[in-house]
Amino acid sequence: MSISSSLNAGVSGLTSNASKLATISDNIANSGTYGYKRADVDFSSLVISQREGTYSAGGVRIDTFREVDSQGSLVSTDNPTDLAIGGRGMLPVTTLANVDAPDANFPLQLTSTGSFRANSEGYLVNEAGLVLMGWPADPSGDIPVQPRDSAAGLEPVVVNRNQFAASPTTEITLGANLPAAATQAGAAGTPLTISTEYFDNVGASQTLVSTFTPNVAGPGQSNEWTLVVTDEAQGGAVVGQFAIEFDDTSGSGGQILNVTATTGTYDNTTGLATVAALRGNIDLNLGTGAGNSNLTQLSAEFAPSGVTKNGAAVGSLAGVSVDTEGYVVATYDSGFTRVIYQVPVADVPNLNGLAAQDNQAFTVSPDSGSLFLWDAGDGPTGAMISFAREESTADIADELTQLIETQRAYSSNASVIRTVDEMLQETTNLKR
Repeated sequence: MSISSSLNAGVSGLTSNASKLATISDNIANSGTYGYKRADVDFSSLVISQREGTYSAGGVRIDTFREVDSQGSLVSTDNPTDLAIGGRGMLPVTTLANVDAPDANFPLQLTSTGSFRANSEGYLVNEAGLVLMGWPADPSGDIPVQPRDSAAGLEPVVVNRNQFAASPTTEITLGANLPAAATQAGAAGTPLTISTEYFDNVGASQTLVSTFTPNVAGPGQSNEWTLVVTDEAQGGAVVGQFAIEFDDTSGSGGQILNVTATTGTYDNTTGLATVAALRGNIDLNLGTGAGNSNLTQLSAEFAPSGVTKNGAAVGSLAGVSVDTEGYVVATYDSGFTRVIYQVPVADVPNLNGLAAQDNQAFTVSPDSGSLFLWDAGDGPTGAMISFAREESTADIADELTQLIETQRAYSSNASVIRTVDEMLQETTNLKR
């Protein structure tokens, strides 16, 4: 009966608009919640097959969803581990309860933003108990190859595991001017030395001594020097010996012409002379000539210049930051930095199909499609932005406007039900 279908349609209208009101209430309540993705309702009509000459109301049905693919405005903060994504993508997280569990199982959740700080155990965790996840770096700061289609390689980011660290020296730039006159026949042949500090594998300070002895065998000016490198950590043992010849032609005078290694090795392409120090091999960057010599022989005084090295002594963790590519970088008070994790950016084909969880977190679902982990800024994903958080996507003005529309729609459906009730009453009165 058409009048009964009208009643059912009115009831479905009340139910649907009540659901719409629930989403609006959630949106308004979370308008100040960082990372909140607004909920919404999609209305669709329900058509009932008709008999000729009649019409039955089908009413309305709804689908609720969250606009996960929308992005709120980013606001700046003063915490280097406040993170947001500058575009598409989500941060991988797990719950602190799972991290503390003995089975070391880390169920993956996703969130668009978070204010992460180290807790008492060193985990980067936000106020809601979500722990940031990443791929751990090896001791050299490189990220091993990891699976991209699953969370198998992800671990909770913990920073106190790297509370103290040292960076061994692997390269020294040996820059100096050697006086050309010292290689003339009959010169004194006085050796010239440069002592260079380096750091071994446990962060201890050691010394390499580079001794330059001119060839004064004559006749004339030889432009030849012998470089002997000794390691004080090995009792002054010779770890490198090189014969260096300098150019004296027009336009290239004073540049390295040729280097021959007696002990150690020398690469003519890179200009690196490799010596076997206590910590392992160290590359001495001498240069290659042709305007690229760190060592020169000019008619001037002996002048060490541009002697530099990498590495650092043992340092205590001073802070942690995250760069735009998602690398978690530890900074130590001895003046060096080291990559300790990389936080990938997670993406799925249908972000709006993710299953919503508490605390602005989401999980992968059949509707979302399969997970893929990108380097931040690669593929479809945005760069990782530190010192920032994403605001709620709910807009108060828009939600209040929809609240008024929903209230009127609800009242109108209630009027339909009252009208049907009055009509049914009239039908009942026909019997009297």
